[in-house]
Amino acid sequence: MSRQQTGTRHALAPRDIPDKLYFRIGEVSKLCQVPAYVLRFWESEFPQLKPNKGGTGQRLYRKRDVEMALRVKSLLYDQGYTIPGARQVFKAEQKLKEPQLTLIGGESTPKAAAAQLTRLRRDLAELHAMLTAPPKGASKSPASRNLRPMARPAPAGEKLF
Repeated sequence: MSRQQTGTRHALAPRDIPDKLYFRIGEVSKLCQVPAYVLRFWESEFPQLKPNKGGTGQRLYRKRDVEMALRVKSLLYDQGYTIPGARQVFKAEQKLKEPQLTLIGGESTPKAAAAQLTRLRRDLAELHAMLTAPPKGASKSPASRNLRPMARPAPAGEKLF
């Protein structure tokens, strides 16, 4: 049997990972079916694989770290990627996740983007002015609205009348 066939036959699905908060490197090693030194090497090669370290310096993998280790294993062992190739796969996936500025009207030139941002800034300034302006017909002074200032309460022990 080829290496690719044996790797996919024993692959662990993310749903098969035990529901725990942290995993030690030995547990992850068993789950991924690779030696612990391979996991430590992958940490140095893939910035996405960064387990926390406890007070004693022991690696503590979260579920997402275990999933990442399984993904690295799949790319390297099952799909035949080299380490630089697998890094490129992660970079390409990250680019797809990054938000992109979508311009109204479909233009994507820097000049069109600047013009759209200028219009947006102007519209926001107008909206701010409308929201902070007093209502029409209302005056700012309380006297003009026939309101008296509120009487302050008498200090304790003082008679009002």
